[in-house]
Amino acid sequence: MTVPAFGLGTFRLKGQVVIDSVKNALELGYRAVDTAQIYENEADVGQAIAESGVARDQLYITSKIWISHFSKDALIPSLKDSLKKLRTEHLDLTLIHWPSPNNAVPVAEFMGALLEAKQQGLTRAIGVSNFTIALMKEAIAAVGAENIATNQIELHPYLQNRKVAEFAKSQGIHITSYMTLAYGEVLKDPVINAIAKRHNATPAQVTLAWAMQLGYSVIPSSTQRANLESNLKACELRLTEQDMQQIAALDRGHRLTDPQSVAPAWD
Repeated sequence: MTVPAFGLGTFRLKGQVVIDSVKNALELGYRAVDTAQIYENEADVGQAIAESGVARDQLYITSKIWISHFSKDALIPSLKDSLKKLRTEHLDLTLIHWPSPNNAVPVAEFMGALLEAKQQGLTRAIGVSNFTIALMKEAIAAVGAENIATNQIELHPYLQNRKVAEFAKSQGIHITSYMTLAYGEVLKDPVINAIAKRHNATPAQVTLAWAMQLGYSVIPSSTQRANLESNLKACELRLTEQDMQQIAALDRGHRLTDPQSVAPAWD
């Protein structure tokens, strides 16, 4: 199964807020939902999916294993706990959320456990998140590139992460962009606004379309139904080569997510 190009993110959303966001998104036609153990919203997401009435086989559900569950004894039980909360027998994609701080649990150990989860049918695909080139190489050595569906990384016009993206592509590993709108910073960008005006589109639609046109998946979140609906229209927008070059020129290595407790030595 290939990773859908467009999905719903749920980072920082909890309780009724995330339930409403997921239900609205599914009603509007979203079919991929991204969550994580550390978001503490898996049960809410599971409730929203159950109440939506959308059949499980129509959905693509992703979650991420937190660093405290990386040991080979803990990873599969933690995934089973996530499945219970999400009210599903399997995930479509399960990711390692961050590298293990100070290599406390070796890459080979947690990737091996994740592959075992896939072999047990607990997840259809596996992958990584926030992995550098060096860490991707370790993961590939552990389970083979063919078993790594994606590397989910911070990627937006101000941090285009080209080295990581190019290495992943060379190995056949898909890139999923998170924070594609840079916490809304890019929505005020004059270059993106000018492109949006030319296409009679919103800056968010332009930015999401840019990432998808580069071959990446995107998982924007919103608590507003109107924004969820508007973002979805990015799937129909085609940017010109000139548009793409103008956005390419905005890269300035501006990283927004760099938690010292888990962040690797970035490329």
